Amino acid sequence: MHYIVLDLEWNQCPAGKARENPNLPFEIVEIGAVKLNEERKIVDYFSEMIRPKVYRKFHYRTRELLHLDMKEFAGARSFPEVLADFWAWCGDDCRFCSWGPLDLMELQRNMHFYHMKNPLPMPLLYYDVQKLFSLLYEDGKSRRSLEDAVEQLQIEKDIPFHRAYDDTCYTARIMERMDWDRVKEFESVDYYRLPSCRQEEIHLVFSGYGKYVSRMFGSREEALRDKEVLSVRCYECGARMRKLLPWFNASSRQYLSLNECPVHGLVKGKLRVKKTPNDRVFIIKTLKRIGEEEADELRLHHENVKKRRREKEAGAE
Repeated sequence: MHYIVLDLEWNQCPAGKARENPNLPFEIVEIGAVKLNEERKIVDYFSEMIRPKVYRKFHYRTRELLHLDMKEFAGARSFPEVLADFWAWCGDDCRFCSWGPLDLMELQRNMHFYHMKNPLPMPLLYYDVQKLFSLLYEDGKSRRSLEDAVEQLQIEKDIPFHRAYDDTCYTARIMERMDWDRVKEFESVDYYRLPSCRQEEIHLVFSGYGKYVSRMFGSREEALRDKEVLSVRCYECGARMRKLLPWFNASSRQYLSLNECPVHGLVKGKLRVKKTPNDRVFIIKTLKRIGEEEADELRLHHENVKKRRREKEAGAE
C-alpha cells in the first residue's frame, strides 16, 4: 500500500462569480503528488501543468499565488490526458492524503465536468493531514496553513509554497514527523459523492466517537423525521441509550442531544445539516463520550436555547 499526497492548483473566473461556469467554478491547472511507502518515505512523484479550457485568463488571486503567465500553458496537455496518466501512476493500492478537504472534491468536480468515469471508491476515505496536525499538536479543531505548520515543526523552507508539487513535499515532510500510530485511524470522509439510499449510508467508529453520514433528503424537515438520523444507539456497544436531553436546535444548522449508555455513560450527540449543490440536504451525525462537566455545559446550553425561544415567542405576541 502507498500513500498518495495530492495537491492541486486551480483558477477561477477572472470576471467574478456572476460570470463563472456553475459546473466548473474552479478549473484545475496543475496536479502535484508524491507517492509514499508505508514508512511515509517519498518513492516517486508526479507533477504536470494542465492547459485551461474554460478560464483562459488568470484570476488576480491565482496569478498572485502561482506567479505564472498563461503563455506557460501553451504546450500543456488537457485535463483528461493528464488525469489518465495520473491514475495509472497512482496504482490500485493507495490511500489519498491532502492538506485540507478541498483537493479531492475539486478533482472529482473537474472529472464530472469532462464526463470522466470516477474510479475512486465510495465512500471515499482519505487523510486530511491538516486535521491530523491539529489532533496531534493543537486542539483538534483549529486549522493551520501549511506554511504555519512547517514553521511550527521547524522544517526547513527550502522550496517555494503555493505550487502543487512543492506543497506535497512539505505535506509529506509533516507526515513523516507525525506519530502516525496515534492518528492513522482518523480518516476523513469525502462528501462530493453522497449515499443515495439507506444501504449506502456511512457508519464509522473511531477512538472516542462515532460518525454517521446519511443519504440525501429533499428537505431539512424530511431529514429530521428520519428514524436513523434521530436514533441514538451507542456507537461502541450498540445499546439503545436513554435520552437525557432530546435533540434541540442549537444553531441554524446544528442540533445537539445528551444521552446515557448503560455501559459507556454520557454521550453527546451532534447533527449537522449540510446542503448539496442541487439544494438537497444530508446529515452528519457524531456521537461522542463526554464527562459530567461537558454534560452540565450542554444542559446549560439547552436551557439558554429554551429561554431565548420563550422570549422570542413573548415578543411576538
